Amino acid sequence: MIETHDTTVTFRATMSRLATGVSVITTRSGSAPIGMTASAVTALSLSPLQLIVCISNHLYTRTAIAEHGRFAVNVLGEESEHLARNFAASKPDKFAGVETHDDHGVPVLKDAIAAVVCDVADALPGGDHTIFVGDVRYFDHRAGGRPLVYFAGGFGSLGSPKEPVTTA
Repeated sequence: MIETHDTTVTFRATMSRLATGVSVITTRSGSAPIGMTASAVTALSLSPLQLIVCISNHLYTRTAIAEHGRFAVNVLGEESEHLARNFAASKPDKFAGVETHDDHGVPVLKDAIAAVVCDVADALPGGDHTIFVGDVRYFDHRAGGRPLVYFAGGFGSLGSPKEPVTTA
């Protein structure tokens, strides 16, 4: 199939119907903190503990993760839309005014409802993105935090919490 602009636009609109959590991926370039907003994050494995993040090849964050070898996934709460917008913007200092602490060599956002720090286990090509497989080194979450959700091109929140799904 030949990809056209209309195909790309229609595919993006179709996939925007998949609600996702919003996170900020952070790493370092030398001593400088680097970060970007992402929704392409998922758990991969419980044994060993792994997750994946998908980063566009044209973003500097992709290069910084590959060079530093470690990154953090900062899961944003519904009150943190300002952080999602801040780290999605193209501006020189996305960390100005943002409280962080250094955790295992990467910046972690103070206001995240959960954070996972990973070492890069593998970097795989994925079209115009790189799929980073991360070996989990540290993780923590804040009790009671509700996630910021991205759906149909906008930010939102979940309705009332439902009963957790249990698996056998």
